[in-house]
Amino acid sequence: MIALLVVVLTLLVTGYVFFWNQQYADHTVDSVDLKKYSGKWYEIASLPNWFEKNCFCTTAEYTLLDDFVQVTNSCRKGSPEGKLAVARAKARPVPNSNNSQLKVQFKWPFKGDYWVIALDEKYRYVVVGHPKKKYLWILSRTPELDDDVYQSLVRIAADKGYDVNRLQRTDQSCPE
Repeated sequence: MIALLVVVLTLLVTGYVFFWNQQYADHTVDSVDLKKYSGKWYEIASLPNWFEKNCFCTTAEYTLLDDFVQVTNSCRKGSPEGKLAVARAKARPVPNSNNSQLKVQFKWPFKGDYWVIALDEKYRYVVVGHPKKKYLWILSRTPELDDDVYQSLVRIAADKGYDVNRLQRTDQSCPE
């Protein structure tokens, strides 16, 4: 009886994991070259979230190391001239995702989902989301993004079910 219960539970968990992966498989790009992805990205827009409250001039820098990606997020608090706030994390690719899905860990043991849902073939801009649509970022290699490109990225996010009406543009008018 116990063996039968173990088999049934194993099948249920396997089916759930398969269903979960199939349900969200079309929500990420096919693959991400982490070497090309490395470097500095400017936040162009995002869905509001508690950890970026009152942030200006927000950037993310990714450094590919041996077995993970070092993430360094920074922003100016309160104004474009405000105090620099920095948060560091480690990101690891999710197996079988071709690096399009990562688990990011700022504080142990908590990890967050980081899904690349749109990526320019030349790695000039990207849309990053979350499987439950809680988070969304539009990032660019430059502090400004052409409005036509921005609107096309917003449409991609909307087509994938994100509430783009809540998107907020990020102030990047920062003194260097």
